Amino acid sequence: MSTSTVIIGTGSYIPDVIKNNSEFAINNFYTNTQEPIPNAAGEIIEKFEKITGIAARRYAGEDMNASEMACLAAKAAIADAGIDPETLDYIILAHNFGNVVKHTIQTDAVPSLASRVKHALGIHNPSCIPYDILFGCPGWVQGLIQAHIYFAAGVAKRCLVIGTETLSRVIDVYDRDSMIFSDGAGACVVEARENSKAGILGSSVQSYAVDELEYINMEKANYPGSDARIRYIKMQGRKVYEFALTHVPLAIKDCLDKAAVPLSEVSKIFIHQANEKMDEAIVKRLYSLYDQPVLPENIMPMNIRELGNSSVATVPTLFDMVKRGAFPQHQLSAGDVVVFASVGAGMNINAVCYRI
Repeated sequence: MSTSTVIIGTGSYIPDVIKNNSEFAINNFYTNTQEPIPNAAGEIIEKFEKITGIAARRYAGEDMNASEMACLAAKAAIADAGIDPETLDYIILAHNFGNVVKHTIQTDAVPSLASRVKHALGIHNPSCIPYDILFGCPGWVQGLIQAHIYFAAGVAKRCLVIGTETLSRVIDVYDRDSMIFSDGAGACVVEARENSKAGILGSSVQSYAVDELEYINMEKANYPGSDARIRYIKMQGRKVYEFALTHVPLAIKDCLDKAAVPLSEVSKIFIHQANEKMDEAIVKRLYSLYDQPVLPENIMPMNIRELGNSSVATVPTLFDMVKRGAFPQHQLSAGDVVVFASVGAGMNINAVCYRI
């Protein structure tokens, strides 16, 4: 008998607060050398939207934190799976900043966010092990891969995998890149099943931590004279773009090769919602590796235009939305082969090939 890792339930939490691009018009933007950017904010915003495809993003309300969003997404996934949460062997929660206290830059990750979710779900089973993973934006995909490894090793039968983040609380409002980031949470329940046609077919994980280490890091605000002790998320956009375009298509191809799945069999590519133009370029580069210059229609679902980049939450949130019919042009059927892929701080890359 062969053991398959099957997603049996999904859920997501999309915050209620909508932050449109026009609301950044009051901002004064500076470079990372603390020089004022001469263009009017309106011109900066217009260029930003053309490059990233982001027109709006969601922020968590003042009374909501990352672990609470995670719990809401988890409850939806558990309900969708129709399982008793006491039967979970692991709760794997991906994030990067813990619970960030609103109106501060202080993070709180003790106890772990996964432990807080276990508590909020009312799980008493001491054999249900909760833990957090810090893996940059690919954290949720990595959690899925870890659950798959547990199942293959025979040490678990059911896991809850969550990605949650409140990036709106660690952004520098004087930095143009602050407009990219958003908040949200996505989750899934995965189960080990014998001789199932559905499940994970293959995966690929890579890490580049030499020259690439600080392409995404934490630095002081761009505002002149800002306190160096207070740090915000920063990104070397051009280097991240070039890195992703070079390495992500190869990682996806490696994943498909390991799964022995031809690209022609892939129905959807659920890629981390980092930047619309970058994601499109990555997928085009992937198809060019197979000497296919034209992309299939509707191969790549996207929600970045409305939701922005919520880091570890983008892939599970997008998958849940498509699964629930949020995009009429994107349908999933039993037997479809899809790819989950992400790239982010580390610099880390991963991909999973999955049959619905």
